[in-house]
Amino acid sequence: MTYTIDGNTGTWEIVCGLEVHAQVTANAKLFSGAAAAFGAAPNSQVSPVDAGMPGMLPVLNGYCVEQAVRTGLGLEAHINRLSIFERKNYFYPDLPNGYQISQYEHPIVGRGQLLIDMPDGHTRAIGITRLHLEMDAGKSMHDQRDGETLIDLNRSGVALMEIVSEPDIRTPEEAVLYLRKLRSILRYLGTCDGNMEEGSLRCDANVSVRRVGDETLGTRCEVKNVNSMRFVARAIEHEAKRQVELLEGGGKVVQETRLFDAVKGETRSMRGKEEANDYRYFPDPDLLPLVLPADFVDRLKATLPELPDIKKARFMAEYRLPAYDAGVLVAERATADYFEAVAQGRDGKQAANWIINELFGLLAKAGKGIDASPISTGHLGKLLDLLGTDAISGRIAKDVFAIMFETGDDPLAIVEAKGLKQVTDTAAIEAIVDEVIAGNPGQVETYLKNPKVIGWFTGQVMKASGGKANPQAVGEILRAKLPPVE
Repeated sequence: MTYTIDGNTGTWEIVCGLEVHAQVTANAKLFSGAAAAFGAAPNSQVSPVDAGMPGMLPVLNGYCVEQAVRTGLGLEAHINRLSIFERKNYFYPDLPNGYQISQYEHPIVGRGQLLIDMPDGHTRAIGITRLHLEMDAGKSMHDQRDGETLIDLNRSGVALMEIVSEPDIRTPEEAVLYLRKLRSILRYLGTCDGNMEEGSLRCDANVSVRRVGDETLGTRCEVKNVNSMRFVARAIEHEAKRQVELLEGGGKVVQETRLFDAVKGETRSMRGKEEANDYRYFPDPDLLPLVLPADFVDRLKATLPELPDIKKARFMAEYRLPAYDAGVLVAERATADYFEAVAQGRDGKQAANWIINELFGLLAKAGKGIDASPISTGHLGKLLDLLGTDAISGRIAKDVFAIMFETGDDPLAIVEAKGLKQVTDTAAIEAIVDEVIAGNPGQVETYLKNPKVIGWFTGQVMKASGGKANPQAVGEILRAKLPPVE
């Protein structure tokens, strides 16, 4: 995949790295026992620790540590048995302590990689620089009262994993592919629900440009808190073009933090970009260094599920699926599980076709996910069995499928109740064929000149049978009954 920007003075390329903040799936916060559920009333899930009350000491949530390590293992990253929590100092109304407990020099997870599936079928590795644990800040709400800002501390102290990529991304599309794959892995692992609408997955994009062929990195700008895949692509594209125009006009890119305005489709300056020394990092004196026991990582590694890349390769080998179908089916763990339940002991390609081409379409129209599918795996399997034994035709199967989606009923019951079983009795089909041929002498003459007209006869026979005649039998009988073509 190539993406370049043609300027007046030459061609430029994008250099981009992403910082993804993934909320850890856990019932409690990183350093307190307060709940971390989404959607609670403002300031109803705040402990004295989260509120920054004097004398309160943080206590590390061990489950959040496990979730971070599991994520690191899923990213094929190095797990650091020694990590240190530090104070990241800055002042904002929704940060009660005046500092954020984070990790900097000694994160819990080191270098790893993530493979993205490119449109042309090959894969590309995007390096992972680090993953560290940190507490979230609260939320400032500027639109509740005129001239006032209200503070909700429910998110204060919620556990986040900040996953930082190498500057390996070269196109807006690659950024989206990276985010989708990362989200898929997180959801497979159960370490983050990946819900961008609820803020449990947020992305900062570090964007710079350089002339094609130049290996020197340009000055980067950070586009902050982009909350959808589509907006990430648009933000990167606009910011890159802004920087090219600025440089070609004789200006200079200033390292800064910018916001993306989704309505206007542009980025705008927010503040100068801080460096690490601006935050005055130092080890948190209230938290000891985190030392993982020797068997801790091995124990967690043994609990990992089959992840998307491995599952995709197995689907291709075991069910003989093309790469595209396998990639679609493994994108979500629930979809992969649904497919396997249907495909077990059946034609894998046929099962994939019905799920991707038929079920996905109806689910999308109904605004439902695979978990809420009205058609169970058992019922879809029965429908495929009916097709496999020629009990129903392909056209009837689609009609039955629509009824199944509407009612959730068993396909066998639907076929019996509506009398939809396929007619395989050759005598009954012959009678319909004779009637159609006798009633259309003009079409018979046309057939003698153009044998392709047999398709018209097939359609008429199927129509007269209510779609229940076996199409193969219809074709054979028509060829036997129509006059021979010279």
